[in-house]
Amino acid sequence: MDETRARITRDGIRIYEEADYAGMRAAGRVAAEILDQVAALVKPGATTAEIDTFITEEIERRGVISATIGYKGYKHASCISVNHVVCHGIPGAKVLADGDILNIDVTVIVDGWFGDTSRMYVAGALPRKAERLIEVTHESLMRGIAAVKPGNTFGDIGHAIQSYVEQNRMSVVRDFCGHGLGRVFHAPPNVLHYGRAGTGPVLEEGMIFTIEPMVNLGRPETKVLADDWTAVTRDKSLSAQYEHSVGVTATGCEIFTLSPAGKFFRTWE
Repeated sequence: MDETRARITRDGIRIYEEADYAGMRAAGRVAAEILDQVAALVKPGATTAEIDTFITEEIERRGVISATIGYKGYKHASCISVNHVVCHGIPGAKVLADGDILNIDVTVIVDGWFGDTSRMYVAGALPRKAERLIEVTHESLMRGIAAVKPGNTFGDIGHAIQSYVEQNRMSVVRDFCGHGLGRVFHAPPNVLHYGRAGTGPVLEEGMIFTIEPMVNLGRPETKVLADDWTAVTRDKSLSAQYEHSVGVTATGCEIFTLSPAGKFFRTWE
């Protein structure tokens, strides 16, 4: 699209054209395909560095670009957040143990378009309490996506997520949010995963953004560790996250990061 002629709403949200969605589909598919491939690597004894190395090499093999390598000094092609790590976990020597749950987050750039997605994995046998957390987190994402259509508000998205999570006696992280996407990595709006129905900017066809709720088994508070990246739950309770990139259409929304292999929800099956 012609960036100089793009329409920006009064809330600073860029409105893309229907033809631009093809670029988002291509970028989203690459990110989703890589996360499909990663599933086979998540097992007890594997390290998060090994998983990230595979992702880095796969991005290079496909001839696309990692959006995170070099972003604000970050050195990896993924964020891998294990157990009580909420988001932005740095890959390293961490060895996965039986029953560990982890979120893997990948963003790629394909012909200038950003594909951003994350999903949950488990190493070995999945503990029941972790399974329930993962189920609720995924369902909260899908309820948020179901609220995306012209005329609704961003508050409707947050309310759909928050109300479902809290009905299940879990909590929504408030320190991090979704974001505008497209030909940039982060842009307006901030997509909150909590809120009141009917509040916030009104959704319009052509808006592109992520929805990526982080849900804790315990309280919602987080803290960032000394590395200035890794966010953890303050009470050390388990945390889970799912993320899709979506675009508002005339009648609802399109999900750009669907798993081609149907592995987005239960990657371990």
